[in-house]
Amino acid sequence: MKRSGRLRLACITGAAMLALLSGCTLGGAAVGGVAGNKLTHGSTLGTVGGAVAGGVVGYELSK
Repeated sequence: MKRSGRLRLACITGAAMLALLSGCTLGGAAVGGVAGNKLTHGSTLGTVGGAVAGGVVGYELSK
């Protein structure tokens, strides 16, 4: 596996663990940010949008 592939896998795994171990809002924002970044191929707007959407979903799930 290339170095960038391992780094990407480590980031995704870390974000998933953060979602499981921390508050739902923060975890949702982290996972949403990573997903938004990957889906938009590194776009800043996609990353921020994904983080906002993930945070909202996490907040709603924590109620």
